[in-house]
Amino acid sequence: MNIILLGPPGAGKGTQARHLVETRNMVQLSTGDMLREAKDSGTEMGNMVADVMARGDLVTDEIVIGLIREKLEDTTDHGGFIFDGFPRTLAQATALGELLEATGKPLDHVIQLGVDDEALVTRISGRSTCGNCGEVYHDVTKPQPADGKCEKCGASDFKRRADDNEESLRNRLMEYYKKTSPLLGYYYAHNMLTRVDGLADIKEVQNSIAKVLDA
Repeated sequence: MNIILLGPPGAGKGTQARHLVETRNMVQLSTGDMLREAKDSGTEMGNMVADVMARGDLVTDEIVIGLIREKLEDTTDHGGFIFDGFPRTLAQATALGELLEATGKPLDHVIQLGVDDEALVTRISGRSTCGNCGEVYHDVTKPQPADGKCEKCGASDFKRRADDNEESLRNRLMEYYKKTSPLLGYYYAHNMLTRVDGLADIKEVQNSIAKVLDA
């Protein structure tokens, strides 16, 4: 089963993707992770990515699609792919659809993690993550453990994004909606879009996604 997770920054796409990886043996294809991995790989595609990033240029859609193609062709024995952070635009959605069709891999579901912007800003402003495993904490709803060690992996390297503040978040949300909102109509028209409450309890969101995938 292959799915796309859509949602603004902080909606919980990464958290839900990790859960699906652990429970359904799916493969998370995160654009950022793929670019970092490719840059250090030494492959022809990786060298191309490294050159573009060294110049400070934006990585083209063609390069990202190329990286995804490599993952689709090289990865076997799994429960499907999760596209996290891609596509972001209609052009990318079209390119991804053509790639999936060419490789014989259907797109089964597009799940939108719907949020209320004001609540999202409040939630993200207090967010931090474990630098080792990526476990997410929050100053109010899930404080870092008193002993200073991640409850999941035991590491003590916690990180807080410099742009996790109200002004930056609102700018990121505006940018997201300008570029990505058309995707909602696109996938709705293709009868593939399902919305779940992205601000619900993490386990509630997990259950909502499971109902979609198991329907």
